Amino acid sequence: MRRSPKDTEESVRRITRRGLFLGGSMLAFMGMLGVRMRQLQIEEADEFRLLAEENRINMRLIAPPRGVIYDRNGVVIADNAQNYRIIIVREDAGDVDAVIERLRSLVHLDETDLERNLREMSRRSPFVPVTLADQLSWEDFTKVAVNAPALPGITPDVGLSRHYPMGGDFAHVVGYVGPVSDYDLERIPDPDPLLQIPKFQIGKVGVETRLEEELRGKAGTRRIEVNAAGRVMRELGRDEGVPGADVQLTLDHALQNFVQTRMDGESAAAVVMDAQNGDIVAIGSAPAFDPNLFVRGISGPDYRALMDDKYRPLANKTVQGTYPPGSTFKMMTALAGLEAGVISPNETVFCPGHMTMGGRRFHCWRRGGHGRVDLDKSLVQSCDVYYYEVARRCGIDKIAEVARRFGLGIRHDLPMSAVAEGLIPSTQWKRDVRGEAWRPGDSLNASIGQGYVLTSPLQLAVMTARLASGRDVKPRLVKSINGVEVPVAQAPLLETNHSHLALVQRAMFNVSNAQGGTATRSRIVAAGMEMAGKTGTSQVRNITAAERARGVVSNDDLPWERRDHALFVCYAPFEAPRYAVSLVVEHGGGGSAAAAPIARDILLFALYGGLPPIEAYPADQRERMRSYLEALPIRPRQEPGPERSRA
Repeated sequence: MRRSPKDTEESVRRITRRGLFLGGSMLAFMGMLGVRMRQLQIEEADEFRLLAEENRINMRLIAPPRGVIYDRNGVVIADNAQNYRIIIVREDAGDVDAVIERLRSLVHLDETDLERNLREMSRRSPFVPVTLADQLSWEDFTKVAVNAPALPGITPDVGLSRHYPMGGDFAHVVGYVGPVSDYDLERIPDPDPLLQIPKFQIGKVGVETRLEEELRGKAGTRRIEVNAAGRVMRELGRDEGVPGADVQLTLDHALQNFVQTRMDGESAAAVVMDAQNGDIVAIGSAPAFDPNLFVRGISGPDYRALMDDKYRPLANKTVQGTYPPGSTFKMMTALAGLEAGVISPNETVFCPGHMTMGGRRFHCWRRGGHGRVDLDKSLVQSCDVYYYEVARRCGIDKIAEVARRFGLGIRHDLPMSAVAEGLIPSTQWKRDVRGEAWRPGDSLNASIGQGYVLTSPLQLAVMTARLASGRDVKPRLVKSINGVEVPVAQAPLLETNHSHLALVQRAMFNVSNAQGGTATRSRIVAAGMEMAGKTGTSQVRNITAAERARGVVSNDDLPWERRDHALFVCYAPFEAPRYAVSLVVEHGGGGSAAAAPIARDILLFALYGGLPPIEAYPADQRERMRSYLEALPIRPRQEPGPERSRA
């Protein structure tokens, strides 16, 4: 059927309108596309160029060298040693098992470490390098380097690792470092990105952890080019980080070694303190352990051996351990009685061997008693009944006030782990903590350093230094940081009656030098070096009335863990005090027999700066001491190292 001209004309008009609409739409779309292309290529070109560059270039952190720790004379006690290690890239190795077998034929690989490192490799991308073994000897390192062509994916590498050249001498005070753990990351708010570096080492205990921020330093960066898969192609540049600060401690390495050696075979703790400025020149806990074992992760057998040792080598007994101070506390009770005016220096108290109070008998260590004793004789012969009477008259709160003034019951601010506060009880303390009223019998027990009283060897050293100098000296462990001396001002005089203090000082001198003194066997006879001291024996078990009736069992006849603790505090020279020493021998028995001889030897070494002349000992002990000291395996005094020891 033929269409009319009118229909044809209408059809043409419709097609034209549609064509114009479609053409306009296409032109508008092309215009918008052109505008967007101009925006992307010209106006926003810099932004997209930067994004593309960031896809190509990555920033990686560079671990800074850790700060070196020195003793007071500049001898290195914690350093960074070269660590020869083997790196593997799984992608380049191909058959990993075959490569490791070839590697085994060259060097010994620890099975435990190898399994742990292989597990880590399985969790990472195939092109990420993983440490397969470290702490290699130079000989093993060179074997791997020479045979590298036959070991695809294996690269010998050199890094830095913490090293403690003195072994266990400083283990408890300096501590050790170890790889960052999940626990470390959880307990640190806003952790440093450095801590995310695999196997990055941080301080775990001791000075290493308390001064972690100073020792760690600041990270450096390196710019590396990576491909689309994230594989490193080349290094484009680097900015080295800031090394950690060097730290110098107040400790003397030779004296510290002698302290540890002299306490060998005991479960003991000793602190040597400058009586004038508070510098701690030695602080040792025995037995010790080798901190190098912890640097890369201690093995299970080694750790179990330390944990199963009844002498507790991992515990720092100098600041963490708290013990009843026994008779070393009697100076505090004496000063409290004198200050309160309840007793005079020449007043005597009769000691029949016990005191009865509230229907209970409180015994003196000497079953038959000491007869009539005054202040001086009570300290020289360590009469318990005298101090029972003083406590009965002045009460516990006055004793507690004096004890705190002399540094007991206080957490001293030192960069060491778990510094204990100890316990100096009072009437208020017992109401608050025990919900009970203070009883007169509690005062009697506290007066001789028993009952609730607990002190650490560090606190006893502070007490002794304050007794010796009459000044409010505070313990100091850090001498300088990055060469900047930590300021120490002259300690002010103690707020105490110094005439009373002189009476106690003279009595302590007589403990070591007068006939009948409990420490005369351990006296120093060298002119001008005479020692003042006080023995102590703290009871760790209850003695029943039945046992007293038939005779108290000797410490030598008891199992080790039921024997009394032995204590001794001392200072010298008496006329011009220089060093104060405190010593605790766990379950050592009597202070005069077990603790005083060790403390005397330590004090002599400190005074002479090395092994003392044999003439410093009483004549009847000289040959025995000569043989003993010559046989001690002490470390020779070392010369100061370089200003900074970096591998």
